[in-house]
Amino acid sequence: MRILILTQYYPPETGAPQNRLSGLALELHKLGHEVCILTAMPNYPAMEIHPSYRRKWFVTEQRDGINVYRSWIYVSKNRSIVSRLLNYFSFTFSSLIVSRRIAGTFDVLMCESPPLFLGISGWWISRRKKAKFVFNVSDLWPESAEKLGVIRNTFFLRLATRLEEFLYRKAFMVTGQTQGIVRQIKARFPAKTVHWLPNGVDETIFSATPDPDRRRKMGFKEDDFLVLYAGIIGIAQGLDILLDASALLPAASPVKFLLLGEGPEKERLRLRKEKENLDRVIFIDLVPREEVPFIVHAVDAAVIPLKKMDLFLGAIPSKIFENLALMKPIVLAVDGEARQLFIDQGQCGLFSEPENPAALRDALLYLTTHREEARAMGENGKAYVQQYFLRKNITRQWMEAFQLELKKQSE
Repeated sequence: MRILILTQYYPPETGAPQNRLSGLALELHKLGHEVCILTAMPNYPAMEIHPSYRRKWFVTEQRDGINVYRSWIYVSKNRSIVSRLLNYFSFTFSSLIVSRRIAGTFDVLMCESPPLFLGISGWWISRRKKAKFVFNVSDLWPESAEKLGVIRNTFFLRLATRLEEFLYRKAFMVTGQTQGIVRQIKARFPAKTVHWLPNGVDETIFSATPDPDRRRKMGFKEDDFLVLYAGIIGIAQGLDILLDASALLPAASPVKFLLLGEGPEKERLRLRKEKENLDRVIFIDLVPREEVPFIVHAVDAAVIPLKKMDLFLGAIPSKIFENLALMKPIVLAVDGEARQLFIDQGQCGLFSEPENPAALRDALLYLTTHREEARAMGENGKAYVQQYFLRKNITRQWMEAFQLELKKQSE
């Protein structure tokens, strides 16, 4: 089949959708499908167009044997709602225009949401390219934007809800990143086929070789207990909990927090660290994607936080998977579906109540004094993702579901 993936986010950017969709595209390519990507000029999360793509309207390139088509996008470090909308709509319209340069028809067009508005472009391009429209939902918009306070205008929220409902109705199939997303969409549209298409890991991650000198090169001692947060440093993650927990740890504790990533909250948190002399917290600048496994290998545990909101009870942060694949126990400050899967079922780490610094402190102190148990949790994590979250299996299951839906609708 010919498959076109429409997404605002794609490597060389770093982040959850970038990793998930590039991994999906590569697995589809390995299965013999012709895959093309229509995406924006890389800019996220720094909100700066990468130097080699600046002042360009259209770029064609290949990544891992996959044709990637890029179109212009408006980018600004201003985080106002106007700037956000200009960012979203600029790519929505430029992708519509640039799609005319992609020759031929397609069997499938998968459109990534958010941003929700890209669904407008996805639906139109699918009609033009005679493709089945698959709407891939990794975050429920506009619900999440409203609850996080990103969008407060009631008129705009009503319009966004109508667009969301329109796209669900028009989709040949809807895919959801979590079971919670799938359940919510199915409850609203019971006749629609909604398939769980979770994050996962590539098999290559298991062959990543540790660098025995990495800790020393990073300036840490062997008896330091390194706790890694790697990902977007944004509002939803509620990363103040790491700084709060660091202030509660006893002076003799070996725990050090490493924050790897970029995002809108990074500068504020860095200033807070300096003002409060929180020496246990160390910020690490963004590194190339291929360097991340070496850093994960070098740490002792990973912390996965989100704000304490009902919205996140169905969330499964993508950063869970790589840490578990590399046998790192997690401290999961996320309740709901993620807790059920990775703590209750997988026994891959400890649960800590979201936005509760004392609970996070206690969980970390437990791991530092129960090192063998922590290592066992890491081993459980590797086994669990190998059994349930290999990306090649996830991709095959989605293609089987797509073929089944194709057969059902043709009867």
